[in-house]
Amino acid sequence: MASTTSSALGNLLRAGGRTATPRKRVLHPGSVGMLVGALLVIVGSLLPWVVTPVGTLSGTGGPGLWTLCAGFVGVAGAVIPRRWVAVSHSLVAGTGTAFVAGWQLVRLVQVSSATDAWGQAMPGIGLVMAAGGAVVLLATGVRLLRTPAVPA
Repeated sequence: MASTTSSALGNLLRAGGRTATPRKRVLHPGSVGMLVGALLVIVGSLLPWVVTPVGTLSGTGGPGLWTLCAGFVGVAGAVIPRRWVAVSHSLVAGTGTAFVAGWQLVRLVQVSSATDAWGQAMPGIGLVMAAGGAVVLLATGVRLLRTPAVPA
């Protein structure tokens, strides 16, 4: 009995219906660093930012909402496979988070000096994690800027 299918269709059927198409990359060389930095910022935004003897102050009660948004901007830049989009997302999210974290640290020192209550209000783990995530995002953005582009 002779085969009635063409050779191309027969090859396609033997391959399980798959054709050899080139894979599109979803991640880029800075994706892992951006994801780590963005997740640090997101989790840090949800944790306590100031620890006092009376209790804690959450990051989401104030400027932690801004850093939460910046963390999601970092995640978006990590999963878009364009180099300049990744660089801009990394630098925007990292700079914004670093500014807010620095502003909160300066404000904490200012309140402590005005009330003469040194050591009573300390930075919480959330503020430290958000600042660390900003450092990771900025370092990843600078690394992406300094490395040459990979031809697609």
